[in-house]
Amino acid sequence: MTASETPKELSPQHSSEPGPTQPDISYHPDLTNYKARTQRRLETEQLPQELPNGFPRRLESALVWEGDDFQPDEWVVVLAKSEILELDSAIENFKATSKPLGFLSRATFPLPTLSAKLQPHVIELHQGRGFFVLRGIPVNKYSRLDSIIAYAGISAYVGDVRGRQDLSGMVLNHIKDLRETHSDQVIGAPAYTTDKQVFHTDPGDIVSLFALEEAAEGGTSRISSSWRVYNELASTRPDLIHTLCEPWNLDGFGGDPPYLTRPLLYYTPQKRLIIQYARRHFTGYHALARSKNIPPITEGQAEALDALHFTAERYNLGLTFRQGDIQYINNLSIFHSRDGFKDSETKKRHLLRLWLRNEELAWETPEELKPRWNKLYYELKPEDQRFPLEPEIRVGYADLGFKPSHHVPQHATK
Repeated sequence: MTASETPKELSPQHSSEPGPTQPDISYHPDLTNYKARTQRRLETEQLPQELPNGFPRRLESALVWEGDDFQPDEWVVVLAKSEILELDSAIENFKATSKPLGFLSRATFPLPTLSAKLQPHVIELHQGRGFFVLRGIPVNKYSRLDSIIAYAGISAYVGDVRGRQDLSGMVLNHIKDLRETHSDQVIGAPAYTTDKQVFHTDPGDIVSLFALEEAAEGGTSRISSSWRVYNELASTRPDLIHTLCEPWNLDGFGGDPPYLTRPLLYYTPQKRLIIQYARRHFTGYHALARSKNIPPITEGQAEALDALHFTAERYNLGLTFRQGDIQYINNLSIFHSRDGFKDSETKKRHLLRLWLRNEELAWETPEELKPRWNKLYYELKPEDQRFPLEPEIRVGYADLGFKPSHHVPQHATK
């Protein structure tokens, strides 16, 4: 744990003076509210006019893009029939070893042809536009186990280290509407509903999603270059760049410690910009309301959250999931969100998620995030990695470094 990601203890309030209160902000951004807050702050506050020391006025890179820059599906890599046969063989060969799924790797899941095809796209993920989609996994002919083996095996060539997604050792998470099987009292993130998700990042280097089934209607996956968002804010509102690289209090939702403090924005010595944030840790969501006994966010932080979302929305690219698609995005340079959707009796949106890291191509992790990354990527042995066949409620908050408090029920958290 570093000074910039510090666990906080709650202390009793000894003063009768009212303290600061949480701004008028919710998980779903309100454009009218955002514009009013911006106007109010510009009229009443003395805001910095220059960027923080060391931050660039403008980023120049292939990672700076807008949705309109691309032709339809130019990011899609389609599996050939011969590559599917190679995949079938790798699945059967791995199953014959009787090893736990945590031992899925490049060595135990050889894909000589497909791995060569993927390599330039893996480089593109880290050094180019930052995303691609692999299309054509034949999930309808695979069992659930075989689909998971295929997904983890292919993904080992994109990122050779898998990240844990909870404190039980889960490395594969199911993203779907859980309200048919779980009560509202344990749903604490939009990932487990049909609700719209706002722009955010997950923990870790690479976020991957595999579509077992599409929604009957809606559910478009949206991505947006955080580098493009930075350029917009750096040129128009440098004060918000100051706000984003100052300490923020991330809610632990009853975990231990109650909250952590760290910046959301980093500019590394390697001249790479990294933003790590999820809005619900500052606003709450559904069963996980914002904790009342931790310091509220400021008006400036509330505006910064809205600025990130609405700027990302302006430049977004929609990636429509097809059954059998695997989406890979550079989580350090791209925000992602999801439109609301509707399921039907025959079509229920169901994704699998992995958090990955490619040790050869990985960006340098900022010092403030290293404790979090160590917990994600380096604490689990292969035999302790869990790949549930069906959706589960996650145990604890491994993504932030929180552990569950003994008296707080576990929640479905993204």
